[in-house]
Amino acid sequence: MDNAFPNGDGAARPARPRVVIAPDSFKGTASAAEAARAIAGGWASVRPFDELVLRPMADGGEGTLDAFAAAVPGAERRAVVVTGPAGGEHTADWLLLPDGTAVVELAATSGLTLLDRPRPFEASTRGFGEAIAAALDAGASGLLLALGGSGSTDGGTGALAALGARFLQADGESIAPGGAGLEELDRVELDGLRALPPGGATILGDVTNPLLGREGAAAVFGPQKGADAAAVARLERGLDRLARMTPGGAELAAAAGAGAAGGTGFALLAWGARMRGGAAAVAEAIGLDAALGGAGLVITGEGRYDRQSAAGKAPSEVAARAAVAGVPVDLVAGRIDAGTGGFRAAASLSSLAGSGARAMADPLAWLRAAGVELARSR
Repeated sequence: MDNAFPNGDGAARPARPRVVIAPDSFKGTASAAEAARAIAGGWASVRPFDELVLRPMADGGEGTLDAFAAAVPGAERRAVVVTGPAGGEHTADWLLLPDGTAVVELAATSGLTLLDRPRPFEASTRGFGEAIAAALDAGASGLLLALGGSGSTDGGTGALAALGARFLQADGESIAPGGAGLEELDRVELDGLRALPPGGATILGDVTNPLLGREGAAAVFGPQKGADAAAVARLERGLDRLARMTPGGAELAAAAGAGAAGGTGFALLAWGARMRGGAAAVAEAIGLDAALGGAGLVITGEGRYDRQSAAGKAPSEVAARAAVAGVPVDLVAGRIDAGTGGFRAAASLSSLAGSGARAMADPLAWLRAAGVELARSR
């Protein structure tokens, strides 16, 4: 990860004013690092003598593994072949940190972007569980489990099945993969689950939604994964069935973050993992607070800024830390669907481009344009 963006003429200059650029990825179009560099390029074209400090962010979703890999010296990527979200083989990475902790990212193993098309009933988290198992087999002393970017609503049954749990029909056969299989569920057996590593497992979530209800996994996130109203109702019934049949399920279903990744948060809580905000963990790993010291501005962003953005997403974490440091914040987003009153300025790529389709066709160019617009407003 670049720590600073070069000034216009390459010469060393006083490090004032300092602008920290800390966006999340723009899902499916630009990584956090690519977004940060594009915004920085636009800003530098207007204000070439500012010190630009790049700190690409993540919040438990797509890019979390990359953020840790860039921020932690000595981190080692390990390749693993897992079951893709719709079946078949998929090659992904998990990350071994120098202290023995493994970072496993659901988006990289069972994510929505890995599907050829949305599959609200068939997509499974099994590959995520297989990657966790690979990390345990390699001797990981602890687990950081990044949950954003899921392509499924299977309540995490695929992941736990890969770790030794059994989700059975009345005839004793395993349920089908995906959310559809929850309709067949007759009993849950967790006795065969692998033990947690000595350092435990920490869930890096990007949302605080419960498993069930109007703010639950199916209702809020199902439509993003191709579920219409009727499909959402079916998935909700399946998740409710899972909660009723899982030991301690009623309490776990109500926990903040249980609805993350189509209910995978619920499954990992049932395994004994603990919940933590993913954006906070990444911010600490990349040294965001230190970068904000003495800064005059921070720019953050994500693909879509909406009402969920305030519930643990990267922009809200960056803004909260900037507020503590007394640093104003600018926002860049592919699309803005919520109020931006807390930001000094905001730039929407779809507005700059004239449409969402045009913005997505060349996201780096429009991220650069956003940097230009924000610099001119400074």
